[in-house]
Amino acid sequence: MADNTITVVGNLTRDPELRFTQTGRARALLGIAVNRRWMNRQTNELEEQVSFFNVVCWAEMAENVSESLAKGNRVVITGRLEQRSWETQDGEQRNTVEIVADEIAPSLRWATAEITRIPRGPGGDAGGSRERRPASSGWDSGDAPAQHAPEEEPF
Repeated sequence: MADNTITVVGNLTRDPELRFTQTGRARALLGIAVNRRWMNRQTNELEEQVSFFNVVCWAEMAENVSESLAKGNRVVITGRLEQRSWETQDGEQRNTVEIVADEIAPSLRWATAEITRIPRGPGGDAGGSRERRPASSGWDSGDAPAQHAPEEEPF
């Protein structure tokens, strides 16, 4: 079986966009720019290429990402590549490849971060006691209320 794991490090190109499905499941969409630099041996000049990726994350991670990250933040994302196809209203076929995130973390190469642990809810899921606001139709944007762990809780 082939492994489809990808890790990218780059800067967010926009604030995470948090929406909820009709059933109340959180989904965050974000964009990341990944820069690659190298020395051109023929010209002795530094060259650069930028690749842009769309990233999607679900459930509690989506809520945490939307509360914690903003445009310009440097992040490390691990996930898998997925291709989606759809047909437009005009009958045109469209395809996209996006990263479905398994983990997202701030890069600490040029920044610091403060970690706030979210207590586990019933059933062992992280943040399981958070309020859900299902959409009346389609996507409904909004932020879930923040919850913070007691200071004495160990990591």
